[in-house]
Amino acid sequence: MQKSLKAIVWFEEVGRQDIALVGGKGANLGEMTQAKIPVPPGFIVTADAYYDFIQTNNLASKITSALLDLDTNDSKKLQMASAQIKQDILDAPMPQETAKAIEEAYFKMGSGLVAVRSSATAEDLPEASFAGQQSTFLNIENSQNVIQSVQKCWASLFESRAIYYRDQQKYDHLKVGIAVPVQRMVASEASGVMFTVEPLTSDTNKIVIEAIYGLGEGIVSGEVTPDLFIIDKQNTTILSRKISLQDKKLIRNTSADSDNPNIWVAVSGAREKQKIADSEVIKLAEIAKLLENHYGSPQDIEWAAEGGKIYIVQTRPVTTINNAFEVEPEIDAPFLLAGDAASPGFASGPVKILLDPANIDQVVDGDILVAEMTTPDFVPAMKRAVAIVTDRGGRTSHAAIVSRELGTPCVVGTGEATKVLTDGQIVTVDGSHGKVYSGKVSRNVQGPSVTSMVQDIIKTRTRVYVNLAQPELADKIAARNVDGVGLLRAEFIVSQIGMHPLYMIKNNLQENYIQKLYDGILPFAKAFYPRPVVYRTTDFKTNEYRELTGGTEFEHLEENPMIGYRGASRYITDTESFRLEIEAIKRVRQQYNNLCVMIPFVRTVEELRKTKELMEEFGLKRSDDFKLWMMTEIPANIFIMEKFLEVGIDGISIGSNDLTQLTLGIDRDSSKLADTFDERNEAVLVALERAITTAKKMGVTSSICGQAPSVYPELTEKLVSWGITSVSVSPDMIGATRAIIARAETKLKIS
Repeated sequence: MQKSLKAIVWFEEVGRQDIALVGGKGANLGEMTQAKIPVPPGFIVTADAYYDFIQTNNLASKITSALLDLDTNDSKKLQMASAQIKQDILDAPMPQETAKAIEEAYFKMGSGLVAVRSSATAEDLPEASFAGQQSTFLNIENSQNVIQSVQKCWASLFESRAIYYRDQQKYDHLKVGIAVPVQRMVASEASGVMFTVEPLTSDTNKIVIEAIYGLGEGIVSGEVTPDLFIIDKQNTTILSRKISLQDKKLIRNTSADSDNPNIWVAVSGAREKQKIADSEVIKLAEIAKLLENHYGSPQDIEWAAEGGKIYIVQTRPVTTINNAFEVEPEIDAPFLLAGDAASPGFASGPVKILLDPANIDQVVDGDILVAEMTTPDFVPAMKRAVAIVTDRGGRTSHAAIVSRELGTPCVVGTGEATKVLTDGQIVTVDGSHGKVYSGKVSRNVQGPSVTSMVQDIIKTRTRVYVNLAQPELADKIAARNVDGVGLLRAEFIVSQIGMHPLYMIKNNLQENYIQKLYDGILPFAKAFYPRPVVYRTTDFKTNEYRELTGGTEFEHLEENPMIGYRGASRYITDTESFRLEIEAIKRVRQQYNNLCVMIPFVRTVEELRKTKELMEEFGLKRSDDFKLWMMTEIPANIFIMEKFLEVGIDGISIGSNDLTQLTLGIDRDSSKLADTFDERNEAVLVALERAITTAKKMGVTSSICGQAPSVYPELTEKLVSWGITSVSVSPDMIGATRAIIARAETKLKIS
């Protein structure tokens, strides 16, 4: 070893200016130590020691040879190259001087249990980020194990995911180095993370802290739901708290004959007890403020508590607050297909191509359902699938809407999924980013995070409703931070009945039809009571009705069912079917009067008037506890909104999907026109503003039931500024939409 080479530095000897020597993690540990932040003591095996190791063992040529002409998109070859390089590094002897320096430093800090962490850096590239790509080893004891763990960290610089990342970023593999902090291990009685800015609302006046029993890995793995505390940054007072049940915790494994350093054990006693005392919450908040002031920017901080003392084990800047939880994962697998990100999530499984809904029984639990597009007949199969991929359709297609409600990852509009993929092929679907990969891709599961938990306690003046159709989801969604159901779709219930209503009337099955509708609607009204549930009366199109038993007898073929015989025009023509639906609604309301009704696709003022008169004739009349809404989804509704409202209704709900396609003349299911289909189009914005402001002027509530408010924050701000009273979204977007609205209301100074 050269005399000028320094293999070991102590935390107090380095700071943020030393990234090239000790990596980002090591630099932060040193910076905090110098700033007198309570950091567990430790030292860092420098990047110089790593480079010396590579040079001493002539490993550069072996690494270059293994990576020569490597196609990193070829998963098998990438894995083979990674395994070869890592083995070469592990087989090479560590220079005696470096091993001795590590041993002496370990004894100097008092031996005992330590954490050995990777801190990658890059020569001349201090801005490069390699977070999460290398290994960390916890609860390591005795000098030889520490030395061995350091060498394992060095080898992890060539994990396949790290090779792939550097290749994509055009970094020279031999210029990227790695330092290894060795830190006193905290036997965490409690641990967690904190943000010096509320991550969803971007409120810099708040500190967010979450806490669990045991090691912090319990949060990272998603195995444990943490307590959540919101603190006022100015006066350091606790504004709110949410205490969660914890029945197990992760601790050090003291068994000598086990390869697992940590094990799960049961939490005894009060499992719903607050994990840390209020005094510790305040102390953490004070430390968070010190760190933010020191670094001059919002911080994402990891902490641990042991023996009444609090330690900070890491801090990093929060650089993109609004998108901090939406980073696309680095996938180490061959890419197959891309389409529109229709429903978030990540799932792997065997492909099952379904071209005919008559074969839905072929789809079993765990399959990836692949279809040209989906219809209501596909729903039973969609509920069994772990992910859905379609050739056609956009983010407002049937597949997209149902997938979001089910919480199933979905990619639509791939153009060729049914041709490129084959039955039985194992694939991974990334619904958050609209991509499909070959094979089963491993990815850390993120459990209930600060993000989702903050969403659960945010309050807004603008109400957040949910769009639903599946009765079995009612109880689960009702437990969320949601103000009611803004769109209860009848189509799934009718599809489950399976017979055309006129066919059932013809066969004297009227009571059966009413009872099945009642059974389908009741769970929603019951689960959300007393919050409002707005039921949209049946809006099947003729082609969908024809699929029901007996449908072909009563439905004509239409060239364009989307603008055909549907909605209000059907009710005033087929009054007997409408009578059965109203009877089912009345029976539900006898038990739960929170059920309201919304009339869809109303083309003319006269249609609305006649529909309202029919409802009154059938015994359902507007009152203090029964509200009547109208869907606003046709340009005619916008042009003469005042005349529609004068008929006498309580609320409107803008169907932004249909309104956009009818305003722009675009088939919303066309993948080729997906880029043009945009609710932010100037003409659509004019329509939205007129609908909301007119409703407000005439004392009628206004809502919107589409994906746009949760996709486009800037549109939501406009809706709030115009005076919209509620927004209704799919279940997966409840929290995110609430946060978007909160930001908009804060900006507009709406309390």
